Amino acid sequence: MTKARTTTLPKARTEKLIVKELPDETLVYDLENDQAHCLNSTSAFVWKNCDGQTTVTDVAKLLGRQEHTSVDESLVWLALDQLESFHLLEHPVVKPAQFIGMSRRQLVRKVGFAALALPVIVSIAAPTALAQGSCPPPCATPGCIPSGCPCSPNGRNVLCAGTSNCTAGGTCQ
Repeated sequence: MTKARTTTLPKARTEKLIVKELPDETLVYDLENDQAHCLNSTSAFVWKNCDGQTTVTDVAKLLGRQEHTSVDESLVWLALDQLESFHLLEHPVVKPAQFIGMSRRQLVRKVGFAALALPVIVSIAAPTALAQGSCPPPCATPGCIPSGCPCSPNGRNVLCAGTSNCTAGGTCQ
């Protein structure tokens, strides 16, 4: 069994993601895991600065400069913990000894309620297109298959709703 690769320099995952930046948040849709994530400005800043070359200390300094305040590294570690749990980093990050085994709740207590917003990621599982469809289970009643749903291709299909035909691709049209 191979050991998962870890790094001390966090790197954001960029493959198979759709990213939409909004004024106060960043939306990330993960095509690989069919999940949508909403990163608040703090977690988005950390994620965008995870280039595989910038240390956690430097990310904290950059965040502090942007927000005109002192930023504790714990805040960045909290964001990295969330980014890692939602598979938005290329590899797990090697945490310092004081953070190993620490729960998110303990990490939030350590960070405290600073002037900055705590890094927050809201995530939802997005059903695949097939699971999202409203096609009924296979049926034998004439007119029971709506347009766009699978059917047995044979030209005019009495199971397709209305005057629909079953296309060569196997859907009622």
